[in-house]
Amino acid sequence: MIKLARELVEPVMVAAFEGWNDAGEAASLAVEHLSREWGAYELCALAPDDYYDFQVTRPRMSVVEGVVGEVEWPTTRVQVASPPGAGRDVVLVTGPEPNMRWRSYAADLLAIARELGVTRVVMLGSLLADAPHTRPIPVTGMATPVDLGTDLGLEPTTYSGPTGILGVAHETFSSVGMETVSLWAAIPHYVAQPPCPKATLALLAWVEDFLGVQVPLGSLPEETVTWEANVNELTAEDEDIASYVRGLEEAKDTAELPEASGDAIARDFERYLRRRDDG
Repeated sequence: MIKLARELVEPVMVAAFEGWNDAGEAASLAVEHLSREWGAYELCALAPDDYYDFQVTRPRMSVVEGVVGEVEWPTTRVQVASPPGAGRDVVLVTGPEPNMRWRSYAADLLAIARELGVTRVVMLGSLLADAPHTRPIPVTGMATPVDLGTDLGLEPTTYSGPTGILGVAHETFSSVGMETVSLWAAIPHYVAQPPCPKATLALLAWVEDFLGVQVPLGSLPEETVTWEANVNELTAEDEDIASYVRGLEEAKDTAELPEASGDAIARDFERYLRRRDDG
């Protein structure tokens, strides 16, 4: 039983998991950003012994001036934030992808969502892809019901293959009729090292849409400009990589025909207006 100081108002859950689902740490950093900007407080945490193999996901310790501090165990933490002026609460879930008992883990998350009155879940992920860093970060995903994504212009994923905890949790939530969205940002694979603020920013733009809440961006736009400038400098130093990036750019631009690009621009403008109106 979760103890709440008050009943949550129309809560939406936003979740991200470190590890396989989190290339460039773009997804987990998005949730951390929301927690920091909205002053979230911790509500509960899942028992780490149930879901983590500590030889794979090891606990952390610190020693300061010869004094051993408290061991920090890997776990999934649930926080609550109340965005100013939003008129609703946001439940934030983050932690390492569990090592075992995924079905029980997903069932625990579902039980928490139900107890808190959550009716919509937005899960964030990021993957490595053949995407040029000089173009907007592609975000694809899936939504249940499908119209939930279609109405906002989300490009549906066509992926079939091995999945992580996001796929398992999505199926668990959607199977009981809960509105569920999974968003995946494509990280340029040649700059896979974290952080990737440009991808975090792309995910947060979609979070705004599905939450109906304006997200404060803080320093992310400036960090994105710096990140792209640094990658430009690195690629310019190696002609092979620079040529490879030019090939990715040409393939991306060729795939986006003028008509399609016009539709995308109109769709993005409508999304911008909707976010500003909601704010």
